[in-house]
Amino acid sequence: MNLKEANELFRRAIIKAYFEPQLLKMDYRKSTIRHPAIADDGLTVDDVLHVYFDVITGNDYPDGDEWFSVEYIFPHSIKLHDKLKGPDYFTTLSVSEGNHYWRHRELIRFKYGKSKKLEESLEFLDKKYKELSKSLADSGVLNQLD
Repeated sequence: MNLKEANELFRRAIIKAYFEPQLLKMDYRKSTIRHPAIADDGLTVDDVLHVYFDVITGNDYPDGDEWFSVEYIFPHSIKLHDKLKGPDYFTTLSVSEGNHYWRHRELIRFKYGKSKKLEESLEFLDKKYKELSKSLADSGVLNQLD
């Protein structure tokens, strides 16, 4: 097994053994939305925003066993207000001809050297979910959904 495969396996194990069970205890549930590039299931609280773990990003880094990326997906091909666009909020993710989802990516570092920071990482992930959900609700964009 090479370093890339070992890091992916380690990140997936941390997600499956810690992050997913903890989020499920916090009222998250399995998402019914499929991510166009991530094969694993996502999680959601309110069926508006969906969380997916990206275990591939970071494979080329020597400290790749210390972090992973999280994608928050708003799975609707609708127009967002300009204040919700950009790297601090949402960018587009193509899903099919002429359609797109909106996504926000965050780097989650759950380990610093020999010190594990799982609880802090979990809190950050949940706080960001709530922040992004609130920004969508406050913008009125949810009123555009069917």
